[in-house]
Amino acid sequence: MNYENPLIVQGDRTLLLDVHAPLAEECRNALIPFAELEKSPEHLHTYRLSPLSLWNATSAGFKPEDAVNVLQKFARYDIPQSIIMWIHETAGRFGKLRLISGPEKEVLLNPEKAIKDDSEKKTLVEKYLYLVCNSLPVYKEILANQSLKKVLTACEYEGEDKSVSEAEQKQCFILPLTDRGTIKQLLLKAGWPVKDDVPLTDGEPLEISLRKTTGNGKPFEIRQYQIDSAKALVGDKGPGTGFGTIVLPCGAGKTIVGMQIMDLLKTSTLIITTNISAVHQWIDELLDKTSLKSEDIAEYTGESKSIKPVTVATYQVLTWRPNKEGPYPHFSIFHERPWGLIIYDEVHMLPAPVFRVVAELQAVRRVGLTATLVREDGCEGYVFSLVGPKRYDVPWKELERDHWIATAECIEVRIDLSVEKEIDYAVAGARIKHRIASENKAKLPVVKQIIEKYPQDKILIIGQYLSQLDEIAEMLHAPIITGKTPNAERDKIYGDFRAGKINVLVVSKVANFAIDLPDASLAIQVSGTFGSRQEEAQRLGRILRPKERTSRFFTLITRNTIEEEFGSNRQKFLAEQGYEYRIVRYTDDGEFLENYD
Repeated sequence: MNYENPLIVQGDRTLLLDVHAPLAEECRNALIPFAELEKSPEHLHTYRLSPLSLWNATSAGFKPEDAVNVLQKFARYDIPQSIIMWIHETAGRFGKLRLISGPEKEVLLNPEKAIKDDSEKKTLVEKYLYLVCNSLPVYKEILANQSLKKVLTACEYEGEDKSVSEAEQKQCFILPLTDRGTIKQLLLKAGWPVKDDVPLTDGEPLEISLRKTTGNGKPFEIRQYQIDSAKALVGDKGPGTGFGTIVLPCGAGKTIVGMQIMDLLKTSTLIITTNISAVHQWIDELLDKTSLKSEDIAEYTGESKSIKPVTVATYQVLTWRPNKEGPYPHFSIFHERPWGLIIYDEVHMLPAPVFRVVAELQAVRRVGLTATLVREDGCEGYVFSLVGPKRYDVPWKELERDHWIATAECIEVRIDLSVEKEIDYAVAGARIKHRIASENKAKLPVVKQIIEKYPQDKILIIGQYLSQLDEIAEMLHAPIITGKTPNAERDKIYGDFRAGKINVLVVSKVANFAIDLPDASLAIQVSGTFGSRQEEAQRLGRILRPKERTSRFFTLITRNTIEEEFGSNRQKFLAEQGYEYRIVRYTDDGEFLENYD
């Protein structure tokens, strides 16, 4: 026992971190690779060990004994023996099942016609894969699983792969190549993550290299963590490499990581991102920092649809269809060229319909870029099995310490609900309660006071409800960007903000993702999407581009309402990264701002 250590490991797989203990920050950073934050009140933060968090860590080379060593180093009391056993057993599930290359078979396309008339006989060569298992109990379990029987057929291994053990040769299944993604999803759901050792296909070659100087003549250097993350994804280009997810803070240069991967692979690339403004930013960055020319790059959006060796598309255009029951016509883009790399920007936003296509594209090298793997729909497992496991992660505070992202303060300002709204709030349902609290009129003078306090800052006012944002924009005589703003107008306003022509910009949730506003140094969040941790991380990220001054992130919360509860949930992810929210009570004389010079 060491009573100064910060961590209490409990038998239900929860980990309690005493944030006041001397080694608390070091412990938090050590937990990030293999534990998930659940609660983050003032004194004790609660983490949980989960199968997915352990499998992400294991697939990136983190051994079960590494996790146990972290717990033993920081534990205040003896670690329950059941926890150590569970870590070894759960992490050990990764690698019990492997996908490897299989045979090619002739498939009869029209068996009924061929029986009647041999001249009608048409065949297709279809590729197959082997799923090999190194454990007899696991093999028997899969044999008994009814949902897996639809995809897998038991067989004996007949290939020449020297890595296949004698046990695996007998404990083997065969499946069509087209079911590669589907079987990974099904097995993950059954508790057995698959190690995918099938070689990936090389796409169409593309000559691309990173510049030494940018288009305007400034020196361009890749940061070491950007190089390391790209190499972690590409690996040696052999089996088991070339796919996965890279987690870096907003402002850390994930776009540059994507370009570094393109430089390492030198192949035709499909990039999918969140909106048209992000498409234009990708294209601008590619032209500014790589050897590519404009004739090499195409935009595939609602406004322009062309395909070139490097094509940048939006998730919205891919998921559009004429009617709710019909096909997705733009999914064809995935097969228009022999892509050698697909980049899923902001992969935590990957829409559910696209997962279907991703399941079919398991032979293509792919990378997901994100600041957080948190998904409010609980589909983190889909990202793991279809895009790939987490290959690289770095704590936000570590990059802040090294000055790669800005130092940031997070301040929650609690405001009273206006008296005339108290009855409406008391009798409303949960959803309406959230809206009443979010649109509290008392927030408007607070916004004004904060802006007047920091006239030198470049300020973003971010919110959920358009009527509230319109009122704020009118009060401040500031431009506003919402989903209804035409793309050309959006790009102009963003450009004016970057150029310093405007210092205050009101934005809806369309600005949550993939928007580069490097000089933004202060954000005021007036309302949010219920308890979205993902959104909180992205909004803070708008002000984390490196700069000399400290960035400030104000969140306005209505006291004693449901908004307090949702606000607490949104803060969880930031607490995991080491950010602390200071909570202040609003006073109309402006004294609540006294400590934030």
